[in-house]
Amino acid sequence: MVNESGRRPKSLRATSIEKALPHVAVLVDTATGWGRRLVRGVVNYSQRGCWYLWIKSGGQESPLWLPPDWRGDGIIARIGTQAAARRVRAAGVPAVNISAIELPAVDFPRVATDLVAAGRLAAEHLLDRGFVHFAYYGLTHRAYVDRHYHGFAQAVAPVCNDCPFFGTTFDAGAGARTAWSTRQRGLARWLNTLAKPVAVVTWTTELGRELIHACRREGLLVPEQVAVLAADNDDLLCEACSPSLSGMALTSERIGFAAAELLDRLMGGEPPPDGPLLLEPTGVVARQSTDTLAVNDPDLACALAFIRSHATEPIRVQDVLREVPVSRRWLERRFREVLGRGPAAEIRRVRLARAKRLLAETDLPIPEVARLAGFSSREYLAAVFASELNLSPRQYRNRIRPRR
Repeated sequence: MVNESGRRPKSLRATSIEKALPHVAVLVDTATGWGRRLVRGVVNYSQRGCWYLWIKSGGQESPLWLPPDWRGDGIIARIGTQAAARRVRAAGVPAVNISAIELPAVDFPRVATDLVAAGRLAAEHLLDRGFVHFAYYGLTHRAYVDRHYHGFAQAVAPVCNDCPFFGTTFDAGAGARTAWSTRQRGLARWLNTLAKPVAVVTWTTELGRELIHACRREGLLVPEQVAVLAADNDDLLCEACSPSLSGMALTSERIGFAAAELLDRLMGGEPPPDGPLLLEPTGVVARQSTDTLAVNDPDLACALAFIRSHATEPIRVQDVLREVPVSRRWLERRFREVLGRGPAAEIRRVRLARAKRLLAETDLPIPEVARLAGFSSREYLAAVFASELNLSPRQYRNRIRPRR
């Protein structure tokens, strides 16, 4: 353990036990849910080898620094600027970068979110709700935001030729009040140009909250006219929003665990990997801001709502037809026109999404996951995973979760 100054307690400085244990600095903001979960992942891994951790508390905007007398063995840091890179490099110890930002001539081993995959997953969530109009609200002149946007725009391209991007610099400094008013006016003008209903992805929870506020000021209903999905998931801020804001589960705890695991190997003398380790998000934490079906056909909307409510039960297409008074031929045709798949495939897709969440977030045995997700057997679950993901359920769980 260490005290807040980074110095080791006197009672421990000279012990042979302490000298044998790695001392690691964690330079990650702790003011957000994303950062705190990432630190939790590092702590979980560190407990294996009883690491001594020095954790810098503070927000993302606060400078990255180490105590002047810190003498450690490794660093895990969010390296987003050249100045931060110089400070970490000056420490002269192995380091792992957990930032999505790619800086010129900065080549620390990196563990981060797969932003293209995250954009695709956001698109799937909104496409499944029947939207055909999409837009994006993000930061301008940020390559990492562009990667996320392009992953999203490419995934919605089959049903939406144009995915408008509204950019902001998001000034959180002394002029924040003026910048807020300026963004609200710009958002109002932009929202009124969009075809409705529209689904909008925002780069952060904070931008999602701003967008919902602008909708309220313009008299636009969320989610009926404008559905909003944040590209991250700060539980407190998302739930405090009205309506509550849906967000992406970016598994930052898993990023922290994987970064610590990689740092451990580097401290042991192993060479760095050839490229970054990019981890896919596990899913969407759906809340009120996307709790809608953008389907004008009431019979189709009813069929989709029935499937989402009952897919974990042993239902089949004929059960949907008993709920919706239409012919099977009509149902098959309308599902393929709007969603690009039939009703049986939609039932299977909802079940697969449920199984993926259970595998990622629980330790339930595979047969129990199959039962709770609505699959008739573990063998059927395995067949669907092999067909859709080219993985077994166990392989998916091992890939998506940090090892404890």
